[in-house]
Amino acid sequence: MFEQCLYFNTTSLARQLEREWTIAFKPFGLTPSQAFMLRVVLDKAPLLQSELAKEMSISRPTATRTLDGLERLDLIKRIASERDGREQEIHPSKTALELKDALNAASGAVTKRLKKILGGNHFETVVEQLRGISSALK
Repeated sequence: MFEQCLYFNTTSLARQLEREWTIAFKPFGLTPSQAFMLRVVLDKAPLLQSELAKEMSISRPTATRTLDGLERLDLIKRIASERDGREQEIHPSKTALELKDALNAASGAVTKRLKKILGGNHFETVVEQLRGISSALK
């Protein structure tokens, strides 16, 4: 019935992938959204919240809610920005820095498993096509 429906098929895939990464990040007490955001912070800090939201293709209010959770877990720190007085810079905490390699390894293990299931070339082609579709719809 929905063989040609982009919405149905991408949301179905998103739910399946959400389950995969939920399992991967559960040992850290993080949701996939929190873990991916933390990985961006760990890789690109310091970031303004607006920069982080743009990097993750999410709204600023969504970023705020996820950052609030990461702050409660003592994984990020918000520091007044000298670049833009209206925003705060996002920095990883010492605890987060200690998790960096393990978080990347957990995510990498899921990616490796999916590449094995789908075939490496197919996996990379699909990701590239999805990124292209996303960019075209912006």
